[in-house]
Amino acid sequence: MGQLAFLKTFILVAIPLDANDNRRHVHVFRQKQRHQKSAAKIWIESNGKKCIEIEESTLSAKENKMLIDAIDRHWEYINEQITITFRGEKTKPINIED
Repeated sequence: MGQLAFLKTFILVAIPLDANDNRRHVHVFRQKQRHQKSAAKIWIESNGKKCIEIEESTLSAKENKMLIDAIDRHWEYINEQITITFRGEKTKPINIED
């Protein structure tokens, strides 16, 4: 699992097994609950272009908006780190402020 970014109590990750999915996405976990089901799955592109959409989420509307805004601001870095994850290399997660 490639850790991409930390935002408040959340960690954004890419999962190498998702490399063959038709759209790139991130999974969002609460940092202290990583062994639980992801709190959200957020698409970050469509046909290779930035398109950030909630696929599924158990979070509040406010938390979803915070995550979408943060992903939008750091989209290039997150997308690059997903590529690194899919190549089997170590990622460099960043701390994101909301």
